[in-house]
Amino acid sequence: MKAKLTKQQIDELWGQDGPYSEVRLVIEKRILDDQISREFLVVETNINPFTFKFIKKNRKLFKDSEMIQQLLNNSEYRGPAFGYVSNAFCGHYTGEDVMEKAEKAAARSSKLIIELHKFVMDSLGIDKKDIYRKYMS
Repeated sequence: MKAKLTKQQIDELWGQDGPYSEVRLVIEKRILDDQISREFLVVETNINPFTFKFIKKNRKLFKDSEMIQQLLNNSEYRGPAFGYVSNAFCGHYTGEDVMEKAEKAAARSSKLIIELHKFVMDSLGIDKKDIYRKYMS
């Protein structure tokens, strides 16, 4: 059974037919005066507003997930275009070991968001196969 959503709720999912969110791994160059002073690796997530609010509303179901609880506690709403933003990693880029840590943080964040999206899709009755068929026929 597919849940009926308002236009606003559909817009807040960001995806045409389901939830869309982002995980970014960025090299941040800090410039002081006329030169680059340091470089940092930053992993940041942008979670669509619908998913974030839906997970928060069902927070008790995730009481045993420290990562989800931290995400709910430490995300900042930055408006409809950016959704709920959370910093998953920030490290001074001094070598490849820092890049490895950043990539692991990005992978953990991606896995977490996929888990959240699956919960939303299951709860709303959004079938990935139906979405695929719609665009392939």
